[in-house]
Amino acid sequence: MPYKDEQLHEEKVFKDPVHRYVHVNDRVIWDLIATPEFQRLRRIKQLGTTYLTFHGAEHSRFNHSLGVYEIVRRIITNFEDSPRWDASERLLCLCAALLHDLGHGPFSHSFEKVFKLDHEHFTQQIILGDTQVHRILERVEPGFSQKVADVIDKTYEDQLVVSLISSQIDADRMDYLQRDAYFTGVSYGHFDMERILRVMRPLEDQVVIKSSGMHAVEDYIMSRYQMYWQVYFHPVTRSAEVILSKILHRAKYLYEQDYVFKLKPIHFISFFNESVGLRDYLKLDEAVVTYYFQLWQEEDDPILCDLCERFVNRRLFKYIEFNPNQQMNEWMELHRLFQEVGIDPDYYLEVDSSSDLPYDFYRPGEEEERLPIHLLMPNGSLMELSRNSDIVESISGKKRTDHKLYYPADMLQKLPAEQPAKKRIAELLHLDLRR
Repeated sequence: MPYKDEQLHEEKVFKDPVHRYVHVNDRVIWDLIATPEFQRLRRIKQLGTTYLTFHGAEHSRFNHSLGVYEIVRRIITNFEDSPRWDASERLLCLCAALLHDLGHGPFSHSFEKVFKLDHEHFTQQIILGDTQVHRILERVEPGFSQKVADVIDKTYEDQLVVSLISSQIDADRMDYLQRDAYFTGVSYGHFDMERILRVMRPLEDQVVIKSSGMHAVEDYIMSRYQMYWQVYFHPVTRSAEVILSKILHRAKYLYEQDYVFKLKPIHFISFFNESVGLRDYLKLDEAVVTYYFQLWQEEDDPILCDLCERFVNRRLFKYIEFNPNQQMNEWMELHRLFQEVGIDPDYYLEVDSSSDLPYDFYRPGEEEERLPIHLLMPNGSLMELSRNSDIVESISGKKRTDHKLYYPADMLQKLPAEQPAKKRIAELLHLDLRR
């Protein structure tokens, strides 16, 4: 029997708190899960620094990847009787779903911003490079790894396959909303996934939803909206991300200044030099990064030492509402005053802005254009969701942005009372320094 058709002698299952069970019958999927590249995802948190806000958010990219695979497995099982579904794409869908987050690095997006990296680029490098994942995929058939990479890159010719993993209603979002809600303990991310899976239908280039399932989709979109503002953009999580970013920036700066670390940061050197190869990338996970943060608390550099102690012991920055577009004069004054009192504003003063577009209709040519969700009407026609849903129409195309200014309140409290700049800083930050 060809490797691509080989089934396990007995079905393997993973107990899962969201889907109850994740079912594996294909030898290819079982072998991919066992690779070092996929096992590494156990050491990458799904929600980065969110565990410092919601203490249960310790789940990993490994959990999530299995969940996305399970949802796609169930979707294509439902599609089996449809004449519009190409059964030969089944294994490709399952592999792409399983491997879609393979390239995430430690603390994910915060880490990427500092070192100008792209996890999707590394996902494709792992799939196409000298890895066990690549060798397994090529055993399926020559060029199969490229097909998987193309699906994840959204360039695969069959866009129906792409839409299962990357669209405005895909397996990726359906898993992370429910999984993140479960582990953070909030109620916002729950929706009727069973109903959505039952009303999904395959068309030539996308998945559509039977019109009778519109209300389940409304619930899904509003769940996503609430999760972004109540969990993903939580201001305390963003405070931890700011400190994390400042630690990495400071360590990179010190390395470039030939600072002698007590322990040479060998795992970071290629990142500092902007010459990261796949081997170095795969060696760095959150356990390694946290180990360095622990050690850097003992460094001679006071800024690196302080920032690491803050992160490790959750001594985070405070924040206020602050719009840099409207308060530029205050920002410049704060920058100057921080320098005056001996607090480096490059590391202790930061504006963080978060924005989200919960649902969008088709805007051809715009950045990050999104294909809309279509409803399949009883007469066989398609209707864009927001044209039939007052709830979705009310938030369609509306981008919401939130700005926060982060600063170390404890350092300001310790300033001498006679420090002339202290009072003005307190006024600008609405901070009571008498406590």
